Amino acid sequence: MLTLQNIGVQFGGEVLFEDMSFMVNKGDRVGLVGKNGAGKSTLLKIINFQKGFTSGTVSLQKEKRIGYLSQDIDFESGCTVLEESEKAFPRIKYLQKELLVIQDQLVSRTDYESDSYLDIINKSTDFEHELNLIGGYTFHSNIEKVLYGLGFKSEDLANNTETFSGGWRMRIELAKVLLSNPDILLLDEPTNHLDIESIVWLENFLKSYNGAVVLVSHDRAFLDQVTNRTIEIANAKVYDYKAPYTRYLMLRAERIEQQLSVQKNQEKEIKRTEDLIDKFRYKASKASFAQSLIKKLDKMDRIEVDNNSLKKMNFSFPESGASGKVVLEIESLSKAYGDKNIISDLNMQIDRGDHLALVGQNGQGKSTLLKCILGDTDFSGIIKQGHNVDLSYFAQNQAELLEPKKTVLEVIEDVADDKLRARSRDMLGSFLFSGEDVDKKVSVLSGGERSRLALCKMLLQSSNLLVLDEPTNHLDITSKEVLKAALKAYKGTLIIVSHDRDFLAGLTNRIVEFRDGYIKTHIGDINDYLALRKIESMRELEKRSKVIVAPIAAPLDKQERKALDKDIKKVSNQLSKVERQISDLESSIAKTDVDLANPEISERLLADETFFKNYQNSKSTLDECMEKWAECESELEQLLAKR
Repeated sequence: MLTLQNIGVQFGGEVLFEDMSFMVNKGDRVGLVGKNGAGKSTLLKIINFQKGFTSGTVSLQKEKRIGYLSQDIDFESGCTVLEESEKAFPRIKYLQKELLVIQDQLVSRTDYESDSYLDIINKSTDFEHELNLIGGYTFHSNIEKVLYGLGFKSEDLANNTETFSGGWRMRIELAKVLLSNPDILLLDEPTNHLDIESIVWLENFLKSYNGAVVLVSHDRAFLDQVTNRTIEIANAKVYDYKAPYTRYLMLRAERIEQQLSVQKNQEKEIKRTEDLIDKFRYKASKASFAQSLIKKLDKMDRIEVDNNSLKKMNFSFPESGASGKVVLEIESLSKAYGDKNIISDLNMQIDRGDHLALVGQNGQGKSTLLKCILGDTDFSGIIKQGHNVDLSYFAQNQAELLEPKKTVLEVIEDVADDKLRARSRDMLGSFLFSGEDVDKKVSVLSGGERSRLALCKMLLQSSNLLVLDEPTNHLDITSKEVLKAALKAYKGTLIIVSHDRDFLAGLTNRIVEFRDGYIKTHIGDINDYLALRKIESMRELEKRSKVIVAPIAAPLDKQERKALDKDIKKVSNQLSKVERQISDLESSIAKTDVDLANPEISERLLADETFFKNYQNSKSTLDECMEKWAECESELEQLLAKR
């Protein structure tokens, strides 16, 4: 479907890509990987816009469409979530608008016998038929399905997009791209603003997607679940592996080992040739021979080892003097937004050296608790800082707060003191900004490069309490590993919000779980927490239905247990009945959809005036059954929890 041939890209004389070639076919699930700044996002833009390269060609098969999720979005104000999502269906919206005009014409005109009136009727019939074929009567249910999967609630759909944060707007944009059902999906870090429940939904969506997918992600588990092919960008070239991420790492290690072996042999050959040149250079009888050897060396393609891990960030977080034993005391903390309680009567103590991870779905209060600790929002209750506490904070949008017109070096020099200013270039070098990189404007940096720069900036402030809100967003996998090593070695107190299990493993000694208004602390790291809840991964935890954490109740007596078992059996029977209804309705609707796609059958169906009314009734009944199923499922879980 898509072919890139000999693509070359240069920026200001610097080569980003050179003779890059590969194909994308239907069914491909491609993960683009490489260090930050390697050009992954640039490559997606080249594919989408089919321009921006200095040499080569990009060929898209005729009539194939591309859907592109960028890291940068721009919404029109005044649109609701539903209205913005409907923009994924321009043809349906056009037909609906035209049919309204036609309907007005048919009502207002009285020349029923004229050819023009008949033409309007025929046009109406054609539009109705096309609207039906492309899902014009079911697309709202598709919109709701995708939006709910990405974490929106039914009451959110009527709210304007500008009332949502940037992360939630990105979800709306992702929904639009998925709903447009293109032949090739280009997704640039689609999981950055998703909680784990939404990530799991997206995984399942992409697994069953009929077209091709090319995505950039730094989530190892997501890449392994979704992709069947990995394309690595390294040293301006691409290396294509027919394998998901974990398998790719093994194949890549084998390739690097081979490259090192070939490089070693080439270096021996170069050394031997240089020795011969030095030996015969000044002998008249051998001068021509020496010149031929020099030309041979000039033409030789030097082997480069494409090992990104050879160059890593190398840093540690500076610590100020030790804080008191108690770093934070939280008493009766409550926070609400309007009528919605986010945190209720929280009591917690954080001691010196504690490493805490705050986990849970988005919107459960993790970032709100951080804002309360920082004093960035009002709350009821008490938060006391202990003796000699120096706090440093890394926000989710920290990289976005950098001044775009300043250079990388200027950003660091602006906040460094006289002692550190002289070492600014050395510090930037440890964050992979070397040579001319330090003179780049912030505006031209990739998302990962901005995140590294923001981390470097934070390092200039010593602290004994680090508060980090999703610090790994936009960081490549290697950089995440280095950041994790620095945090593990940090002797101060750490509070971190993250959805990344691999990153959290072994990093913390306490897990604070946020769920449905309840906050509960677990001793140990993320793996201890998951083992305690008898689940294999955080992803499975997030897929579970809502569970209310309540005090342990006294054992039931015989009569109470009998009544409880009776209630459980009753609800189970109701649940089974609703599931059968859902199955029957889904089968019936699916059969009708197939019939509508057949011109011969659809013509007969459409001739029946009651058809669409019955069809819509079936859809409405299905929605009601789904709601009933959710109620029964929730009620059953609550009853089972009482056993």
